[in-house]
Order: sequence, then C-alpha cells, then structure tokens
Amino acid sequence: MQSDPALTTTSPRQRLRVPRHLGVIMDGNGRWAAARGKRRTEGHVAGVKALRGLVELCISYGVKHLTVFSFSSENWSRPAEEVSFIFNLLRRFVASDLQRLIRNNVRVRIIGSRRGLEPSLVRIIDDVEAQTAGNTGLTLIVAFNYGGKAELTEATRQIAEAVARGDLKPSDITEETVSSALFTSGLPDPDVIVRTSGEQRISNFLLWQSAYSEFIFVDECWPDFGEEAFLRVLETYALRERRYGGVEAQEP
Repeated sequence: MQSDPALTTTSPRQRLRVPRHLGVIMDGNGRWAAARGKRRTEGHVAGVKALRGLVELCISYGVKHLTVFSFSSENWSRPAEEVSFIFNLLRRFVASDLQRLIRNNVRVRIIGSRRGLEPSLVRIIDDVEAQTAGNTGLTLIVAFNYGGKAELTEATRQIAEAVARGDLKPSDITEETVSSALFTSGLPDPDVIVRTSGEQRISNFLLWQSAYSEFIFVDECWPDFGEEAFLRVLETYALRERRYGGVEAQEP
C-alpha cells in the first residue's frame, strides 16, 4: 500500500477522486457468516478486521473524515446475546487498537445516544474520545447506538428548549441552527455514503447530513470490503457530477 495519496500522470490513482468525508453502512456481517457456515458473531469479528483495513486505506489515500455505522438504535431488537457480543466487541476494539489509532494521529468521535448503555461502556467511549482529541489526522466517527430520526428529534428538542428559555427566537432558526444541534456538529457532511452487501437503502443513517451525498452500493458483504472495492468506490465517485441543485458541477 502506497503512503502518498497524491495523483501523478503515471499513477493509476489519476482516475480516482478522494472524498473529504466518507460514510459507510457496514452491512452484511451475518450473511457473510451464514454463507460460510459460521455463527453471526464470527461475522462481526471479521467486520472489525475490515474496519481496521478501511481506516488504513483512508489514511493512505487522504480521506479526512470517516463515519461508520456500527450499531443502530434499531439494533436493540436483535437477540440479547448478539447485542452483548457487539458491545463487548467495541470494548475489545478500543483495548487492542487505541494505541495504534493514537500513533496514526487518528481522532475518534463516537456519535449516538448514551442512554441505555452500561456506565462502563460510556466511560470507555469518553476515554477514547479524550485520548485522541488532540490528533489532527483522520477523524474516525463511529455511529454507535445511533439513529438519524432520533438525532433529529433530539436536535429539535434542544432547539425548542432554547426558544422556551428565550435564548433563541423562532425566526432565527436556520439550517445552521439545526446542524449545530446534531451529533455531527462541526463536521462536514459526507461526500459519499457507501453501503455494502447489495442492499440499497440508508437505514436511518445520517438523514440530515446526507442531503447531497453521493450514494454508492457495492455487492460485497462488509467483511469482504477491501482495497479493490475501496478503489472502485473512488473511481465511481470520480464519475459523479455534484451540482447541488445548480447547473454546473461544483465542490462543497
């Protein structure tokens, strides 16, 4: 893997276009496991390995922000044993990868509701954010216990409370007001959102932030998403024209 993300006239990367912010719906761990006669939990373990690989790719190719959908607020409906395994997997990921993330100058933000999480897990989340807060390289945003509708509901509640206190007039509410009340406050909206496993829906992921994102759907289940699939995403993105409601292509 090359470390220099710059494109040259002799490099195959000249066909690529690197998004500033990449969002990924990591779908298909269970189907990947079932196709191999494995337990669903083994698919989640393989998915963590794929996430490590994607973080390395984003660093290598110069992606500035990576948001991954790891556990949705709707995933609580899964069997309790699987939910517990996913939570423990987050603990293991932090324990094994935190120092590597620090060495690679990665800042970690974990977005989503803290309600319903064990206090020990909340402490781990707070700790990993605090330990990486000063890093200036890739920002890894992990959407955990996250749902787009819940995020918008919470933002609306905060704004309504500000109006009730007299801190904000209804006439002063703008799109920037809403954006600043979201979990992703201060981050750019995603340029590209990728969903793996062949499914073509966004499943309550970054509903506000994805208003002008390019959506790319790939057939690989998440554990099989590697550099080849990543490069295909960049090549596909390079062919897209982003007009933001205008006539001519433009960048944000």
